[in-house]
Amino acid sequence: MMKAIRIEEAVSILENNSKKIEETEYVPLKDSIGRILAEAAVSESAQPPFPRSPLDGYAMKAADLEGVSKENPVRLNVVGKIYAGYVYDGVIESGQALRLMTGAPIPDGADTVVRQEDTKEEDGIVEIYVSSKPYKNYCPIGEDYGAGEVLLHKGDVLNAGRAAVLSSLGKTQALVYKKPRISVITTGDEVVMPGDELLPGKIYDSNLTYISLRLSELGFDPVISKHSDDDVEKMADEIRKAAEVSDFIITTGGVSVGEKDIMHDVEKTLEAEHLFWNVNIKPGRPTLAFKYNGVTVLCLSGNPYGAVVNFELLARPVLAKLSGNQSIKIKPRTAALENDFEKTGGKRRFVRGSLNGHKVTVFEQPSGTISTLAGSNCLVEISPENSGLCAGSKVNVYKL
Repeated sequence: MMKAIRIEEAVSILENNSKKIEETEYVPLKDSIGRILAEAAVSESAQPPFPRSPLDGYAMKAADLEGVSKENPVRLNVVGKIYAGYVYDGVIESGQALRLMTGAPIPDGADTVVRQEDTKEEDGIVEIYVSSKPYKNYCPIGEDYGAGEVLLHKGDVLNAGRAAVLSSLGKTQALVYKKPRISVITTGDEVVMPGDELLPGKIYDSNLTYISLRLSELGFDPVISKHSDDDVEKMADEIRKAAEVSDFIITTGGVSVGEKDIMHDVEKTLEAEHLFWNVNIKPGRPTLAFKYNGVTVLCLSGNPYGAVVNFELLARPVLAKLSGNQSIKIKPRTAALENDFEKTGGKRRFVRGSLNGHKVTVFEQPSGTISTLAGSNCLVEISPENSGLCAGSKVNVYKL
């Protein structure tokens, strides 16, 4: 078998054969979560565009409140009342006050607001029981941001907060990069699709569900998601069709050295550009990658957990490169084992785990089993040099 390459080398090859999607489109803000902003957001005007009150109370001149206290209140004429969204047309003079509500514009002539709790109004006269300094309880023009400020940058990943910023600028839509188009094709005569009759010797296909839904979790909607037979010509034709509408194709199965491992012949039939075969990893070593008509095709192991591992470690960097969203790329952190791991090394191994804070519990099950995926939230890296790890040992974990 061909010598396996390191994971980092495989990732580098895949990234170098992937190109960021530069096409853009406008999407409504309600549909913008997770999308990548394709232009900076610059304010055209200040926010707020007028001085406003941060509370319910009375606007007046601070000079009218010198020496005021509970025992020595001042009485001012109330000249009106306004709510948020309305404007007082006059100018506040000495001896006057304007009743106003939270968010209402502070009128000309007033330079302070006294909260309602420190006042008492009766028959158009308000008693003020506290003194106040100029610009206390006073939100100035541009308190949030000024005109011409860059509020969001090109390449920012939109979330609710950033969408709210765009909304505050009066935007109803965002200019974003188009999503990469991803296709998923599984193979294997031994598998049937969920819902079909499970005949003797068959198992249900879980790879298609996992990869398609992980793509959805990461913000991508597969353009093709289907199963194909273990037939070289059929699979080659599926890839030809997928390459016409895809920026990246992911397959599972048919990558080892058995009679039914068809992907090597598929690569030859397509006269594709070979990128690599075999990655120094367990599970999922027999991973194949090639390029057809400018589209990278990543062929993962049909082993369910092997497909999981190599999707997370190899496919996600490609998705990050295509989309421009580097947060998609999986990154390691350190955690302490909560249980022993007795298997010795020899290969770089990734096992299922449950990460809780800075501690991780390892699940030891054969790589063909998937039941523990329901309780797993990370991959735990076991180095090839290990001779068995004890609880408390430090390991690298990759949060899913």
